[in-house]
Parts: sequence; structure tokens; C-alpha cells
Amino acid sequence: MDGFVRVPISEQEPKVRATNFEEVCLGYTEEEAVKEAGRCLNCKNPKCVGGCPVSINIPAFIHEVAERNFEKAYQIISESSALPAVCGRVCPQETQCEGQCIRGIKGEAVAIGKLERFVADWARENGVKPTPAAEKNGHKVAVIGSGPSGLTCAGDLAKLGYDVTIFEALQKAGGVLVYGIPEFRLPKDKVVAAEVENVKSLGVKLETNVIIGKSITIDELMEEEGFEAVFIGSGAGLPRFMGIPGEQANGVFSANEFLTRSNLMKAYEDSDTPISRGKKVVVVGGGNVAMDAARTALRLGAEVHVVYRRSEAELPARAEEVHHAKEEGIQFDLLQNPVEILTDDKGWVTGVRVIKMELGEPDESGRRRPVEVEGSEYDIDCDTVIMSLGTSPNPLISSTTEGLEVNRRGCIVAEEKDGETSKAAVYAGGDAVTGAATVILAMGAGKAAAKGIDEYFQNK
Repeated sequence: MDGFVRVPISEQEPKVRATNFEEVCLGYTEEEAVKEAGRCLNCKNPKCVGGCPVSINIPAFIHEVAERNFEKAYQIISESSALPAVCGRVCPQETQCEGQCIRGIKGEAVAIGKLERFVADWARENGVKPTPAAEKNGHKVAVIGSGPSGLTCAGDLAKLGYDVTIFEALQKAGGVLVYGIPEFRLPKDKVVAAEVENVKSLGVKLETNVIIGKSITIDELMEEEGFEAVFIGSGAGLPRFMGIPGEQANGVFSANEFLTRSNLMKAYEDSDTPISRGKKVVVVGGGNVAMDAARTALRLGAEVHVVYRRSEAELPARAEEVHHAKEEGIQFDLLQNPVEILTDDKGWVTGVRVIKMELGEPDESGRRRPVEVEGSEYDIDCDTVIMSLGTSPNPLISSTTEGLEVNRRGCIVAEEKDGETSKAAVYAGGDAVTGAATVILAMGAGKAAAKGIDEYFQNK
């Protein structure tokens, strides 16, 4: 039965990791990786590749791992992915590549994500870099945002010979990878910074502390700075709230602000950056960001409740993240929805009033619509509330760019196949187009846009 069961991977014990910000998953050893790679059937029609938004040649890289050709495995992955060490850690492989794995029909799917992580980590530890372009083609492209979509688009264009400059608003490159995802899931200095350096090694230039729409506009980049095309990968950093009474109280945060303080500014350490260290924290929402906020608050010493209006079957967060959260002691109050945030006479949070829900008919998302149970309200005592209800793009770029169309949600309108927008030679992708989504989908959009930009120049 060995071939039907994946090689287990080491993790920190739940009680230990709940008190630190060290990485939870410890990764495969060489022997474990080779053994797990040996489970791959090397299918003639590999459905796993179709399940990967950036189309990595999965059977080929896994075959090289099985043969202990780790450097070759890395170069195969790097042909398609600019961020393998990131994707190996945070991608929802269970619904993508691993969800298509033939091994998963009668057993456990091959641990594709964990093998990708192993290969990328091996390459970093052994100084292996992706292969740069042979020569430049003379065309100059600006990339706005250094998150997953921007890094991917920049890397792919650089490999094709373009002169690429990334403009990043913050002081560190990485976008959501540095401000949104906690250290215990994605180490910043060890992993993210190294992936950024790999993209720079392809010849990509990076300018931080440049706010497009304020420091300089897209029109000025094209008309005055000589950029012939622009890719917008600025993400979605504008948090949403519920609009319920008490939401402006002291002790209410967006998950964005809470996680940025912790992740980018290292507020969990002894630093000058303040962060809420509530004794009892309620996190509203059920996605990956909600899990990140809840698990961060736990590590800061709080008792944490996740309040979500649907059942566990509808939780949008990765199953692995929910499992880890439960192991660490986070409580899930499902089929509940906040209706009011309670405060004292000084405006500080004292609790959340919630109403019980039941599931009705499916809504436009395909999930069963939650319906309030009349007269079922009750109060949860807490001193901090973190709202994790999704995000929208910041309107700064769209409002300062002539001819750039946005939809009613403030997202840039762009073609799915190539990222083309309503403005000539301007492309967009990732959360700036879709609203908050996954790292790998943003990468897929960056990859499609790089192809679209290349075709634009080929057809000029």
C-alpha cells in the first residue's frame, strides 16, 4: 500500500508552534523527497499540468527529483514559475494540481506542492539561479507592484529580453507575500527576499517607495520616462467592512492592517510598531486571510474565535490552514454572523452580538445562501475584532490614469487571456482585476499578461 499513501512531512507540534512565529511545516529531506517523487506515475496525459495556473511541467520536474537531479528539476519549474518556493508553501494544491492527480483516485495524490518547495529550497541553499535571457530586445516595460502577478510578469518579460522596471509603493518588495501572509507560513527573509532576488537576477530593476498615481502617473511613465508598455499588478489593499453598528469602535481592525503591522513591520517582536494584543479576539470571515489573522492573534497571546456565517463545508480557506488553526486551539463559531459590535462608554470593544444562521438555496457563488434565524441573537465577549471580509483595489491608479476602465467594484477591466485593458499598451492582472484571490491565480494572470505584452510588441 506504500504507493497509495504520501510520505508524511514534519511539522512543529501544535502546542509549540502556537507560541512562536517559526515556520509550521519543516519540509522534506532529500530522502523523503526522492521517495515521494517515486510515487508519480508519469502519466501520458498529465492532468496535474492542466490544474496548474502557470502550467509547470509537473511530471518532468518530479521525474528529475526521483533521479536526484535537483538542479534540473529547478530549471524545469523555473521555465514556468518565478516563485516556486512561495507556491510550494501557499498554493491551494489540493484543488489544483493535486486535485487532478491520478494517484488521488485510489489513494493520496502525489505531494506536488511539497516537492516544489523542496526543489526551490534546495536551489536556494545551493546557490542555483534561473537562467537569464541571452540578450535584450531594446523594449522598455514598467511593472506596477512587486506582488505575485508583478514579479511573474516581470520575470517572464525579462526572460524574453525586455528591459523591465518594477515600481513598488512600499519599502520592501513582495506585495501580499510580505505584508499579508504570516511568517509561520511564509518566511520573509529566507524565502520571499530570495525569490525577489531571483527575479532581479534576470535583469529586472526594482524601485521601491514609488506610489503610482502620486509619485508618478502611468501616463507620465509612458510619455516622459520612455516606457512602451505597462503592466498593473498593484493588488487589492482596500479592506471591506460590514457596515454594522459599532464598527468604528476602538479595537476593531481590518485583517489587512493587523497583518501588515505583524508581517511587514515585525510588530510581533519587541519593536516600535504597535499591534493589538487582545486577550479575546473575534475574527470575522472564513478565508485564508481570516485564518492568517486568527493564527497571528493566537501567537500574540489571545483566545481566538473565528465567526463565519456558513458551515465548515463552505469555508473558503484551505483545508490545511483550517486544520492547523484547529490544532492550535482556535475556536470556530460557524453559522453565526455579527449584527453589532458592543462597546463601553469610552468607545472600546466589549463584545460582538451575533445571530445564528441556517443555509438556504445556493446563491450566485454556488454556495448555499445563509439566512438569519429570527430571535437567535447572543453576545460573544471580546476586546478585539478583526474584519476579514475581502479587499478591493485602491482607486488611486485608476483615478489618475486617462482611459483606464474599471467595473462597479473598482477593479480594472482586463481581458482574461492576455490582461489587455481599455488603454493602449497597458495591461493588468491579479487582484487589481479580480479582487482578492490566490497567489497562484495572480501569477497566472501575470504570466498571461507577459505573453500578451510580447505579442503586442511582435505585432507593432
